[in-house]
Amino acid sequence: MTELPAAVERELESHDAFRATEDGYDLTTTVFETTVTATGAEGKRDGRFHVTVTLPSLDAAVADETVAPVVENGWFETLERRLEDTFAVAHTSTHEEPAVDREGEDVHVTLEYVAWDAGEGVDDAKTLIEYVEGTYAQGIIPGYEYRGPAATLLENAQDHGQEASEGGSGGMPM
Repeated sequence: MTELPAAVERELESHDAFRATEDGYDLTTTVFETTVTATGAEGKRDGRFHVTVTLPSLDAAVADETVAPVVENGWFETLERRLEDTFAVAHTSTHEEPAVDREGEDVHVTLEYVAWDAGEGVDDAKTLIEYVEGTYAQGIIPGYEYRGPAATLLENAQDHGQEASEGGSGGMPM
């Protein structure tokens, strides 16, 4: 792991949703593989953040079935378009456009931004990753049986919906 700016490292270490890994920090509140790192930034800014979220492609998420290429490509193009607005939920206004790339069965979402304040930068990392997760969940196509992280997202939504219908707390199911 590259050395993080001290303020960023303190914020990530003290945040209960992140844990250190060999490559940086991982957000523990998502079902996807994530990496958060940062480097120094010019001026009085606390850091340039680099966030990567690895998602399964639609075909990789579907159990016991192959997704037609036209469906897979349409799903990916829709995901790309939906993720164009990712930074609308962040504090930062200094960022690169989200990069969404397919590599085999994986989709990599890369988000890079500058934070004036390390605490806001770390909060943005969490918010941005959760936005990517929610956007992925919105793209789950009914009619398929899912496995892996996609199945976990569906199970969590169903459990949350069941709790709400039984008078528990919570919002509407997905």
